[in-house]
Amino acid sequence: MKKLNLFVLVTLLTFGIKGAYAQSVDALGALEFSPMGILFAGDNLSGSIHAFDLSSEAKSDKKFEINVYNVDAQIAAILGTAQNNVQINDMAVHPVSGEVYLSVTRGHGMDALPALVKVNAADLVENVDLETVKKTTQALTNLPDGNKQFVLRGTMAPPTTKEIAKSKRPMRMLSILDMEYFKGELFVAGISNEDFCSVLRRMSYPFNGKESISNIEMYHIAHDEYETRAPIRSMLVKNIDGVDQMVAAYTCSPVVLIPLTELKDGAKVKANTIGDMGNGQPIDMVSFNMMGNEMLFVTNNSRMPQVIPLGGLNKAKVVNEKDFERGQKADLGPELPYGPMGKAVMFAGSSLQIDLLNEGQFVSLTRDALTGSLDLETTYTMFPNKLNNLTAEMDFPGYKPPTNNK
Repeated sequence: MKKLNLFVLVTLLTFGIKGAYAQSVDALGALEFSPMGILFAGDNLSGSIHAFDLSSEAKSDKKFEINVYNVDAQIAAILGTAQNNVQINDMAVHPVSGEVYLSVTRGHGMDALPALVKVNAADLVENVDLETVKKTTQALTNLPDGNKQFVLRGTMAPPTTKEIAKSKRPMRMLSILDMEYFKGELFVAGISNEDFCSVLRRMSYPFNGKESISNIEMYHIAHDEYETRAPIRSMLVKNIDGVDQMVAAYTCSPVVLIPLTELKDGAKVKANTIGDMGNGQPIDMVSFNMMGNEMLFVTNNSRMPQVIPLGGLNKAKVVNEKDFERGQKADLGPELPYGPMGKAVMFAGSSLQIDLLNEGQFVSLTRDALTGSLDLETTYTMFPNKLNNLTAEMDFPGYKPPTNNK
């Protein structure tokens, strides 16, 4: 039997054979809505961006919350599989209807297939038949070869099964990590097939088959080095110092600014490092308003969420290796967090994905701290938390709020 190409083998084992259920897409990962209701979905397997036209959705007559507990079990039920066969990859709120869309991988090995799921205003979970949705696709270029894998890091102990599995992941799976739609363009963070592989792509929408690719370098305070491989993990375009700039967070977790005017095809761009939240992995970055001030809410798989006042990024000092003592920085050291990074806020459990549901509320895909259940929950932006896992003075019978706190 002829030896299978590694990427083909991983493709089959990870995502399965494309068939009728795959609905003309190979995979669904990162999601991003345009204000008009176009849903962009990253397909790392085929190396494409799909644009699904969901602009016909109407706004609900009344305000609603989304609260679905054990959401992965409910998704599994409508997809006809077991709960442990469901992986939720990303989440996005429709800008008009306010309903929540989830990109999903169903199954493992030969059975794994992509699905798009919607949670509506009545908390009902629905499978979206992509064959009925108008779609256009833009193929990306300069993608990592399917045979290229990560390396197994040296540690002080023998590597675990999970560490070995991570090292065998195809780098192709990081081609599309986050997307941002801004003024008729889609910006895509990920990696390319070059040694200097951290890239930002930009392309017009409607798609015309053309893309601009910029290589991004940044100084990483915690690692004390200039990095050109680790890609941007979460980002938003904001006007900083009177200029439209990409506000981007990286692994372990520097925050940088990149003027959009510098993102030209073939450019090697040095991002402006202005802060570092500390070691960890940013997941989502959401903009919201608090008492008239715009804030950035940044979730992380290893830390509590960080709330960063957007105004604090204006005139922020750009730093490099000359601004610190040399050497890597730990969270317990005096240097981190550094810069205008705002404050960490309480969040019971781990928010894996988050988006703005309406003017005063987030919707979060949260791993519950006590039960481990995967829940889709609405929280207030002023207090992004649920009280079900917290027992405090106010929960006891007979408690009365103090009338005079002098």
